[in-house]
Amino acid sequence: MTEIPYRTGLGYDVHRLAENESLVLGGVEIPAAYGTVAHSDGDVLIHAVCDALLGAAALGDIGEHFPDTDPQYKGISSLDLLQRCATLLHDTGWTVGNLDLTLMLESPKILSYKVQMRQNIATALGVPVDRIALKATTGEQIGFVGRGEGVEALAVILIHRED
Repeated sequence: MTEIPYRTGLGYDVHRLAENESLVLGGVEIPAAYGTVAHSDGDVLIHAVCDALLGAAALGDIGEHFPDTDPQYKGISSLDLLQRCATLLHDTGWTVGNLDLTLMLESPKILSYKVQMRQNIATALGVPVDRIALKATTGEQIGFVGRGEGVEALAVILIHRED
């Protein structure tokens, strides 16, 4: 059987928002009245990327590799987790073609942080920043995102065999 040289992956993550928590998105700590409730730093954007990457390579999911029941991951930077996932990807002969991200958050606005988020993700994955797309939207005051109760992220990734 001939192996297909390209694969796609879809990642999704969601976290509740609460007062007195940090809001870290794309590896950037953003000043906000609310932050994510999580075992790690709660970076939904990076968690979605990890799951997309691992799924595309058929390597499981973020919970299998970095369980929230393991104390060694308490408060860990999600960028560190993404670098570990990127290493797994490269060790199996795959590399990132491109990554498309959508962040859903009612507030704060992230426009001024997007360039740094994209750069952080590109650096962790070891790819040029022009392979990383990031869009943001609100919940239009509908559902848990719209009510400011949570944040969610979607990631779609294309991987291919390294040359």
